[in-house]
Amino acid sequence: MPNYERLLRRVLSGQSDNNIRFSSLCGLLVRMGFNERIVGSHHVFTRLGFRERINIQPVGSKAKGYQVGQIREIFEDYPVWEWLDA
Repeated sequence: MPNYERLLRRVLSGQSDNNIRFSSLCGLLVRMGFNERIVGSHHVFTRLGFRERINIQPVGSKAKGYQVGQIREIFEDYPVWEWLDA
């Protein structure tokens, strides 16, 4: 089981965007209260009270680095640490 606090720190730090497992990132978003919808290879995450949609795709077993960066930029405007226990 991934340590979601540590993973959230990695996402927010920006130091390992290209080295984050896709399944762990999906698990983190679900743990934070996001609803996941899968359309082909696209995983779309939405959350009540969250105006953006997060749309990510895997590259092998990893998340795309630029999409991890986009998630980080979106999260800067929200109290994401409070969501971890959602």
